Amino acid sequence: MLNIKVVTWSLGVFTAVSYLVCLLYGLVTPESIHMEKFLEIVLPAFTWLTWWGILLGLVESFLYGVYAGLVFVPTYNFFYKRWVRK
Repeated sequence: MLNIKVVTWSLGVFTAVSYLVCLLYGLVTPESIHMEKFLEIVLPAFTWLTWWGILLGLVESFLYGVYAGLVFVPTYNFFYKRWVRK
């Protein structure tokens, strides 16, 4: 059984850190291979290299991870109870 609080926070922090790594990657690589277009597509209202865009992208990335945890953990626990713990 998975703990929803632990998994949700872990995924939220993981996606926020991954977002920051994408930003750093975009700053050190040539424009043709960084993640600017991808981030603008995936994160609503994200604008590349503006303070508002960076903060909004960080919050949205965290919330994507939280959403994944809130959906995954109950699903996993449901199937765990049904098929493993008999």
